[in-house]
Amino acid sequence: MEGKGLLKVLLVGKGAREHSLAWKLAQSSSVAHVYVVPGNGGTGSLDKVSNIRSVEAWPQTTQAWWLSQKSSGSGLWWLGPTMLSWMELRGHYQSDMYIDPAAAGIPCFAPSKEAAEIEGSKALAKRFMQKYKIPTASYQSFDSYDAAQQYLNTVDATRVVIKADGLAAGKGVILPTTQAEAKSALREIMIDAKFGPAAGRSVVIEEYLEGDEISVLTFTDGKTFKSLPPGQDHKRIFDGNKGPNTGGMGVYAPLPFVSPEVMQEIERVIIRPTLDGLRAEGRQFTGMLFTGIMLTAKGPKVLEYNARFGDPETQTMMMLLAPECDLAALLLACCTGKLDIMSLPILPGFACNVVVAAGGYPGSYRKGDIISLAPHPAGVQVFHAGTERNSDGELRTAGGRVLSVAAYGSSLEEAVSLAYRGVESVQFEGMFYRRDIASRYEPIYY
Repeated sequence: MEGKGLLKVLLVGKGAREHSLAWKLAQSSSVAHVYVVPGNGGTGSLDKVSNIRSVEAWPQTTQAWWLSQKSSGSGLWWLGPTMLSWMELRGHYQSDMYIDPAAAGIPCFAPSKEAAEIEGSKALAKRFMQKYKIPTASYQSFDSYDAAQQYLNTVDATRVVIKADGLAAGKGVILPTTQAEAKSALREIMIDAKFGPAAGRSVVIEEYLEGDEISVLTFTDGKTFKSLPPGQDHKRIFDGNKGPNTGGMGVYAPLPFVSPEVMQEIERVIIRPTLDGLRAEGRQFTGMLFTGIMLTAKGPKVLEYNARFGDPETQTMMMLLAPECDLAALLLACCTGKLDIMSLPILPGFACNVVVAAGGYPGSYRKGDIISLAPHPAGVQVFHAGTERNSDGELRTAGGRVLSVAAYGSSLEEAVSLAYRGVESVQFEGMFYRRDIASRYEPIYY
């Protein structure tokens, strides 16, 4: 039952990230209900959670809801999953049927368009880091394909990283191993528009950094910030970090090789200067700042920023939030500039999630295969990503990354083992997953 004054949350997205967020938000005593737009085959089955499946209809459907929240002060607008969705939703529905939540006085957990550009353009982000002396790899950016190709002729192509400048669903980063691969990647990005015409208008070619890559997710109200434990994603499709990049195949956290002293250094030389720099430029960042970091022999260096929760990092982080952590209250505190009075309680153990993908991902893959889910062990959560239910309630595949199987354990070994036992409860034709998540510290699971 929805209590008076409790929050109603509108969560935009359809992945495992959104499923895990809805799962945690629904546990909050301050939440009356969570509406997920458009949601997936798992979000709609949660208690206190409903899907709004028609993206075209939802602005009209929720207009009255927004207006009622303005007068009652009980609503929380949530924005996900990417900067692109923020810009599209803010720009596409400019009509009498659409109420801008910020203009309506409804808290919105998302950065402004100007602040979110730190993700939307890698070239802008690199210039920003250079300006505010935030450690990162050296780079060159190019709007001209010919100029970029000529530059590749002057460097060792096996020691560079080529990035599409714009949003590319986490797949626009290429690490060539030969000169031929580098030139082929450049053509795919700028000429063939593999990641879309907007993403490939320009490229960033930067120094290849060696070390351990980690992900840091930080809640912020623009001034105060609180970071979640660092996690490590496994981006390549095959075991042993081989094959093309994906949106992420699994994450574990916290990381035994990241000490509290290293995290303090990251916050001092990266997170704080980033937020201060954004505020100095009139881009005050409110929401979730995702920072991809390489721990090099010369210290931590920024690989990328995202203006959102990460996927699959979020699935692991939600398992680490303590039961007393009221996620909705935490989001609202970010929106209202009161994060300084909030705590971020974290469980003392470890969490891991393993992505179960459709065969062929990240290339072409099948859809519509029946998914069978057997009972899974205690401590395991199966978060849906590319799933949908037909009119008969049958669960079928509907995306490249289909499910994210997450687990919590008192030790890293227990968390990883539980996650893989959870994967065994999943069956669909052509399913694929990496068997070496967290294998730096745990045995490979074959």
